[in-house]
Amino acid sequence: MDEQTFWTLIETARAQAAPDEVAARAARLLARRPPAEIAAAQQVLWDLLAESYRSPLWAAAYLINGGCSDDGFDYFRGWLLTQGEAVFTAALADPDSLADHPAVREAAAEGLALEDEDALALAWTAYEQVTGQELPSGSFTIGYPPLDPTWDFDFDDTAELGARLPRLTALFA
Repeated sequence: MDEQTFWTLIETARAQAAPDEVAARAARLLARRPPAEIAAAQQVLWDLLAESYRSPLWAAAYLINGGCSDDGFDYFRGWLLTQGEAVFTAALADPDSLADHPAVREAAAEGLALEDEDALALAWTAYEQVTGQELPSGSFTIGYPPLDPTWDFDFDDTAELGARLPRLTALFA
């Protein structure tokens, strides 16, 4: 499975499921594929998670979710993956662009957290459905790049966040 096929799978799931059911639908769609392709999807997913492992996005997740641990950042990026390629790519280029996303606006108004832990296990879930076994060890690797040291500040510093992510800061102030 390549990245474009993965994004097509996500878009198909988005078209067929409610927003909070995209990960489950994507896993069911993925389970229709051969086990080797399912296993390959897990590597694509982790490559995208590594690509999104960025301090500015973490700061955005911190604002949106009212705090963000290591695991919380993973779950936020899981949610971001289920929003589709266009939203994902835009958020990587400019995390402040998330201020325009309807779910982010709803989260601000309702005090909701945007997380999707299930999205991180799409291939695990599909592989187990098809084979009755866990993904084979060594079928994927996880490697995160170092975080940007220029973003190494306390995310509770609203003045600094306001300067760097003004639209999200205003939305969640």
